[in-house]
Amino acid sequence: MDLIVVCLLPAISAVLYILWHIIRSRDIQQVRGNVDEKSRPPEQDPYHDIEPLQDFDWSTTSPIRNSPLKPKYHLTMALENISLSDILAMDNTYAERIKTRRTVMDEHPDATLRCNYVCEPAVLELYDWMINTFLPKRFPGIYHRTAKGTLNTVNSETIPSQPKSPMAALRTLGDHIDTDFLLLLPSSTAADGSPIYHLEAFVTCFPSGFSTQKKLGLPLSETHTPVPGYKAKLEKSMDRFFAKIECGRAVKRSNWALTTHPLLFTEGGNHLYANGKTDMYAEEKDVDDTKSDDKNLKDDILRQRKEVVIKHCRLRSERQTLFRLPKTKALVFSFKTYQYTLADVKKDGYAEQLAEAMEGLSQGNVPEMDFYKRGVVWREPVAEYLRS
Repeated sequence: MDLIVVCLLPAISAVLYILWHIIRSRDIQQVRGNVDEKSRPPEQDPYHDIEPLQDFDWSTTSPIRNSPLKPKYHLTMALENISLSDILAMDNTYAERIKTRRTVMDEHPDATLRCNYVCEPAVLELYDWMINTFLPKRFPGIYHRTAKGTLNTVNSETIPSQPKSPMAALRTLGDHIDTDFLLLLPSSTAADGSPIYHLEAFVTCFPSGFSTQKKLGLPLSETHTPVPGYKAKLEKSMDRFFAKIECGRAVKRSNWALTTHPLLFTEGGNHLYANGKTDMYAEEKDVDDTKSDDKNLKDDILRQRKEVVIKHCRLRSERQTLFRLPKTKALVFSFKTYQYTLADVKKDGYAEQLAEAMEGLSQGNVPEMDFYKRGVVWREPVAEYLRS
C-alpha cells in the first residue's frame, strides 16, 4: 500500500499544480478585468463625457427664443436628438428664478415635491449624477467640487454630495437648478408585454395649468388627460419611444402656449373645458364639445375675453428633454420654462409669426386645441395688439 501511495504522489502533485494554475489564471483575469473596468477613462462613458462650457457667463446670457411657432398647429412628438451635455440650459434669469422656485416649494410642498417608494433609488441616482458630475463638469464657472460637496458660486451655498433622503434630494435639485424633473418607471405592462411608464417622482415648481401631484403614479397616457388628440395622435408612438430609448441618448422638444397671467406656478387657469370653466374650477374634463351652441358657454367665453389684459399676457414655452438613467433605467423628463411679454415679442420682431400661429391652432390636425388652449378667449385681443 505504501508503495502505491509513493507511486501516485507525483501524479497527484501534478494534478493539484494544474488545478492551482487554472484557478490562479482565472483570478488574475478577473482582477485584470476589474482593474480595466475601474481604470476605464470616464470620457468613454457618455454620463461622464460632459462637454464643459468654460467661458459661460450666466449673468450675461439672455434666455433663448424657444417657441416653435407654426402657421398651422400639428400635434406631433417633434423630437430632436441632443447630447447629454445639452439637457440643461441656463441664462440671466437664473438667480431670480431660484428665489421663485424656493418660495413656490415652501408654499406648495405637496404640489411641487413627491416621490413614491419605488422611485427612491432613481431619485438618488439622478441627484448623485446631477450634483456630483453633470453640474461641475458642464458649468465649471458656476459649480465647483469641494471636499464638502459642490459649491454653487451664484449663492455661495455648498450642495452636499449625498442627500439626507430622496425627498431632500428633490428639494435640493429644485433649490439649485432652474429646471423641473419628472421621473418615470415601467410600473405596469401592456397586453403585448411592452412596458408602460408611470410618473413616480417629481420636482415641478412651474406646472402650466395642471396638478402634478394628481398625476403621480399614473401611466403616461393618463398624465396627458385631457389633452385633445393625444390618444389618437401620440399615445402609441410615445409609449413605444419611452420603452426603447437607450442609455446615453437624449432628446428635446419645445412647446408654446399663451397665458393671460404672468404666474409661473399655476395648477389651473391655462386651459378651457366644455363647461366654460378653466381647469382650476372645471367640473368636467371634456374638450370635444367645442362647437356647442350652449349660451352659457358662449357668455362665459365672452366674459373671459373681456378680462384679458395685454400687459399680463405671456407667451410661455417649455424646453423639454428626455433621457434614461444608466443604473435604475428610470426615465427623466425635464423642462425649463420660458416667458416672454407681448411687448418683447413685438420688439424682437416676431409678432406676426405669433399671431399667425395663434390663428393656426384651429387649422392643424387637432382643431380642438384652439378651445383647449383658450385661444377662443385670448386670440382676438392678443392678435389685435400684436398687429397694432
